[in-house]
Amino acid sequence: MASSLSFNTLAVILTLTLAVCVTRTLGGIVCENLDHDSCAFAVSSPGKRCVLEKQVRRSGEEPYTCRQSGIEAGGLRDYIETDQCVESCGVERRTLGIASDALLEPRFAQQLCSSKCYGSCPNIVDLYFNLAAGEGVFLPKLCEAGREDTRRGMAEIRSSGMAAPGPMIHPVKFIVAPAMSPY
Repeated sequence: MASSLSFNTLAVILTLTLAVCVTRTLGGIVCENLDHDSCAFAVSSPGKRCVLEKQVRRSGEEPYTCRQSGIEAGGLRDYIETDQCVESCGVERRTLGIASDALLEPRFAQQLCSSKCYGSCPNIVDLYFNLAAGEGVFLPKLCEAGREDTRRGMAEIRSSGMAAPGPMIHPVKFIVAPAMSPY
């Protein structure tokens, strides 16, 4: 009797495990199947970030397409960002690609560093943390600097530690040619 009970228990565990695996395989997020309103800030089943792109066709039509990028999402899988986080962090669903340029905008950086976003939306924060790191900036330091002095924090990103010299200004000399007589 004890062996039949353990066999039944093992059969139930095996069935549940198989059901979870099949559901995960068949029901996971595939970026190419997402519409343009849920693509940006989504993460596919293999844990890659989805990215919204616009392709120009020969007809001139510019349809949106969602593709899986090669960027890992820090252990997150099968995830579509919530509307609350999109709003709290100041990002847009129809963002084409993702770039660190947004970090240069003081208003965006302020929203990203807010407790509503930074403390509650790890997917978006992880994405911009990695983008900032690619620019040589530590996002927590940027957020701290932003609380102290927004301009200084933005200057840190722009200069990446060393500002390029400005253009040299030289006086311009104009040479006036004497008027030519038509006769």
